[in-house]
Amino acid sequence: MSFSLSYAVDRWMNGFKGRWCIADGWAIDLFLEKETRVHSDIEVMVFRDDQKLLEKHFSDWHISKVEDGKLVTWKGEYLKKPTHELHATHKTTEWKIEMLLNEEDEENWVFRREKRIRKPLAEIVHLSRSGLPYLSLEVVLLYKAKSVNKKDIHDFNKAVCAVSHTQRAWLQDALYVHLPKHTWLEQLERCND
Repeated sequence: MSFSLSYAVDRWMNGFKGRWCIADGWAIDLFLEKETRVHSDIEVMVFRDDQKLLEKHFSDWHISKVEDGKLVTWKGEYLKKPTHELHATHKTTEWKIEMLLNEEDEENWVFRREKRIRKPLAEIVHLSRSGLPYLSLEVVLLYKAKSVNKKDIHDFNKAVCAVSHTQRAWLQDALYVHLPKHTWLEQLERCND
């Protein structure tokens, strides 16, 4: 895959009335302006309260929700926590997209795994030089910290010292609340020196 998939997602989301951005590893690559690893899929962040807009926008796609680790057809019912992952496949092509429902209050994005962790809504979406919206990297890395695997370590190493001191400090504070013994905390300290 190349950035062409990110541009395709931008086209697929064109006209969507809710807020969205590219998440996970592609967000990191959009920030760095280069593809740093092979990606097997693409994720898009949307807000839970926009799921009816999502259903309407993707009416010609087959959408499944993830329940108990299995894909189950989504019939448009309102999805409550902990359900947060949708997979959409275009009915006449091989196009696929993973959509991740995120939480918010009136002013903040709220981390679904720990509601004390928040970030102003105005700070969570950035634009790449080519105009593609992507999720702020400190939020991406916070999600990746849960179950660290080879690709998450790669993404962390590529992004951690490239983001701003403010972003690293936010991630560090969030990890102390969510995963206070996480191995990434030491590396965050080194980048801040």
